[in-house]
Amino acid sequence: MVELLRDVPSWLAALALLLGAVAAALVVHAAVFQLADRVARRRRAGLNTPLVEHTRQPLQAILPLIAVLVVLPLAALPTSVVNALRHTASVALIAAAVWLIMGIVDTLVETLARRYDISRRDNLAARKVQTQLYLLRRIVLVVLSVVAVSLMLMTFPGVQRLGTTLFASAGVAGLVVGIAARSTLANLIAGIQMALTEPIRIDDVVIVEGEWGWIEEIGTTYVVMRIWDLRRLVVPLTYFIEKPFQNWTRVTADLLGTVFVYTDYTVPVQAVRDELLRILEASGLWDGKVWNLQVTNADAHSVELRALMSAPDSPQAWSLRCHVREKLIEFLQREYPASLPRTRAEIHDSVPLGRRSHEREAS
Repeated sequence: MVELLRDVPSWLAALALLLGAVAAALVVHAAVFQLADRVARRRRAGLNTPLVEHTRQPLQAILPLIAVLVVLPLAALPTSVVNALRHTASVALIAAAVWLIMGIVDTLVETLARRYDISRRDNLAARKVQTQLYLLRRIVLVVLSVVAVSLMLMTFPGVQRLGTTLFASAGVAGLVVGIAARSTLANLIAGIQMALTEPIRIDDVVIVEGEWGWIEEIGTTYVVMRIWDLRRLVVPLTYFIEKPFQNWTRVTADLLGTVFVYTDYTVPVQAVRDELLRILEASGLWDGKVWNLQVTNADAHSVELRALMSAPDSPQAWSLRCHVREKLIEFLQREYPASLPRTRAEIHDSVPLGRRSHEREAS
């Protein structure tokens, strides 16, 4: 048996040693996470389940890489091959470590986001927290990616020498890169500003470029807005820092809605006002806070009535306005058809009255 092992080529023995280390690391990984799954299923709360989900794959890469680095000095391989394998494993380990850190960050973000449900009606605090969480997550992802790429490049001796050579001209290089990536950097800085000042949040109702909709996603450099007809408007982050826009849910979600009705001067305003209150109370969309009906304008042909009403959010405000407009028109058609807008005219005969009588007698 010993003689057979002596006849095995050195490279094959080294390969078996590395594969054995990888297999052992995978067995340890499987055992640890099998135990973690049982603990997570028993508790069903806290960080356990998200932590297991987000760290399973990164650790599945990290443990074999560490095992390879540990046993690599024992492998009977040429020095050049050992150095190449060590360098490759080190670069992969840096990437896997960043992957693991992002998994931990995602665990914290997901756990905190679950505590703030934006599906509730009064969700201002929840939208605020979730917006900050996801913006900060993207910023952390960008920073970690830059750090990881830098560390990977620094493992190459040629890059280290190049960095030393270019250190004197770093100011010029930074200026060139800054000009070339101006829009990207501006959006990244805008993302940090938005995380701190919060001009918009997830699920905010906004009007941008004449389009009405909800903030669906806030990315690292852009914002996705879901328009009422299910189209998507993609806007750069800098737009919300540099240009004006309407945010209907900045402080609260409730809104005031208006309906304008144009009638004849003979309209009984008090009767229409009483009917408005009845319509609001029966609608199921009115929040009971504000209502009124006033004559806001009058011209040579009609009277303008403005119905004012409040609703808990923008979709219900829109539906309430449409409902009130329809019911007020039906009320006027049914009860006061003469009060609908109409045009009056007087026809004057150009022939004098005395001449007209004289013409009739002559005929």
